[in-house]
Amino acid sequence: MKIYGLQKLTLLDYPGHTACTVFTGGCNFRCPFCHNAGLVTEIDPAATMEEDAFFKFLAKRQGVLDGVCITGGEPLLQPDIRDFIEKIKNDGFRVKLDTNGSFPDTLKSLIDARLLDYVAMDVKNAIDKYSRTAGVTVDTAAVEKSIDLLLEGRVDYEFRTTVVKELHTEEDIEKIAARIRGAKRFFLQNFVDSENLIGEGFSAHSPENMERMRLRATPYVQDTALRGI
Repeated sequence: MKIYGLQKLTLLDYPGHTACTVFTGGCNFRCPFCHNAGLVTEIDPAATMEEDAFFKFLAKRQGVLDGVCITGGEPLLQPDIRDFIEKIKNDGFRVKLDTNGSFPDTLKSLIDARLLDYVAMDVKNAIDKYSRTAGVTVDTAAVEKSIDLLLEGRVDYEFRTTVVKELHTEEDIEKIAARIRGAKRFFLQNFVDSENLIGEGFSAHSPENMERMRLRATPYVQDTALRGI
């Protein structure tokens, strides 16, 4: 599998665990506020890490790291993602997957095979605003299928939404929370301008607005929290 980046240690990406983070390249969405344009629209084919080199690194982290976070881009686009995860699991590490939820069948096959320990799914917006927010025409039925799959609770998970002033209202956040009703966790991440965005003209909500949005979600979700405030 092509690896486009490696963060050797993170104490934040995998709740409760020490981990490294692997970045895959390519995404089927074009969210204009995406802060990883270098992994979506500006991919450098030469900027890759060999898979063998990654597993040599991982072997040296036995007893130090609990797990591996796989993010992107959209990792489930990778044709050999299952083989890659199997190797990580066979080495004794936990696996956390970040996904946009647009490949529910692949996600289900990984859950069925018990290859995932934690899934973080980005919910881009209320269903009626999904394609505008994702920057492409989205099969929202596939996204909803992934939501329902995680709500079954067969793998630990979180839902999260990156909140952008120009794209998300309090009503949108409440609609998202209602759609994931009963979920374990829902995190609202305030937009941060990385200066490497796919689009332009976006800004963050105030901390006060973010807290009001969180409160709108609390009747529907067991645990809500803010990130990036």
